[in-house]
Amino acid sequence: MERALKRYWPIFILPTLLAFLIGFIVPFVQGLYLSFCQFTTVNNAKWVGLSNYIKVFKDTTFTDAMKFTIAFTVVSVILINVLGFAIALALTRKLAGTNIFRTVFFMPNLIGGIVLGYIWQILINCVLSIVGEPLLALNTQAGYWGMIILTCWQQIGYMMIIYIAGLQNIPDDLIEAAQIDGASSWTTLWRIKLPMVMPSITICMFLSLTNGFKLFDQNLALTAGEPYHSTEMLAYNIYNTFYARAGAQWKGIGQAKAVIFCIIVVAISMIQLKATRSKEVQQ
Repeated sequence: MERALKRYWPIFILPTLLAFLIGFIVPFVQGLYLSFCQFTTVNNAKWVGLSNYIKVFKDTTFTDAMKFTIAFTVVSVILINVLGFAIALALTRKLAGTNIFRTVFFMPNLIGGIVLGYIWQILINCVLSIVGEPLLALNTQAGYWGMIILTCWQQIGYMMIIYIAGLQNIPDDLIEAAQIDGASSWTTLWRIKLPMVMPSITICMFLSLTNGFKLFDQNLALTAGEPYHSTEMLAYNIYNTFYARAGAQWKGIGQAKAVIFCIIVVAISMIQLKATRSKEVQQ
């Protein structure tokens, strides 16, 4: 069997490699080229050099969307991971009904972002109308915190499952040895559990960070960028540049925004991965 795999490995790799080339590499290279062009379709692209990139940073909606996305991502990443880890700690204490709670917390992750957005739009608008505050379409602060609540509600359960797997992978001998040495629960958490669960933290930080930056459907359904683009995130801003603005020049500008967006997400993700992996403990 092993000899057959070594002999025929190209047969197994070729379909995946072709799918990767056709579905990712070719569109990425073509998109990079189009970011330097003015076009309405791929076949009528006209080279304009760095003009699109210059116009991107003159577009205040893009810079405002970047600031909003960064502010949103920082808060959501902290809340998702802190709450997800806290719930995981609580549900690994062998309490009655933990499996039910795990299912309940995980269920929001199974619901689509568009559906969640519209559900929370109705709920938040009802609460705002009761307390006499402007509705989401006219309330930037409510839109921002509504996005935070929605994202946390959807993603905490997923991160909780990853943290539970990490906590359950900690050898019982280490916990017992700490208890015998008189370590408190707080000391055990900081000195043993957190260092041992760093691989899970790396994964959860990466997922919540990238999800925060590329959030689109929840933004579209909950606030649609209102009021006056003040709650518009980067992915939704790029979408609006392509489809809500008329004229061939906006296609190239939208593509340039997409390239800048890709670079930002990749750079921040790589920094985060390097920072958290350096803290991992070899087991």
